[in-house]
Amino acid sequence: MALMITDECINCDVCELECPNNAISMGPEIYLINPYKCTECIGHFDEPQCVQVCPVGCIVVSH
Repeated sequence: MALMITDECINCDVCELECPNNAISMGPEIYLINPYKCTECIGHFDEPQCVQVCPVGCIVVSH
């Protein structure tokens, strides 16, 4: 499983600052999560911090 940001992203910049692994960066139109860097915050927090702070709920688990 991996986290991904859907096209509902409003580019609010909040998730990028919360990521302890620097896995989130601005893409051509919306923010993107690098699946090779993302650990879903395991070892840092109980839940993915980007999901917790996203005001529009656009960060979801992809399979």
